[in-house]
Amino acid sequence: MNAEPLEKLVLMKMPFGKYAGRALADLPGNYLAWFAREGFPKSELGQLLELMHTLDHNGLRGLLAPIQRAHGLQVKSKLL
Repeated sequence: MNAEPLEKLVLMKMPFGKYAGRALADLPGNYLAWFAREGFPKSELGQLLELMHTLDHNGLRGLLAPIQRAHGLQVKSKLL
């Protein structure tokens, strides 16, 4: 698998809305679920939000921890 989309989840910031400025990897699950119900944007951002929703829904957020650490970012999950 190409790791580039996972890296983008860690580095890209939400450009609008309540969570503007927050890394996509740090968006809450209920916000991602709202997009899943209402529809993801038809753009690269939408594809990344859908990927993040899939990771969150399947309990796979931990896959992002090594990438977050590699970029010197704090890992948000208490389990990691």
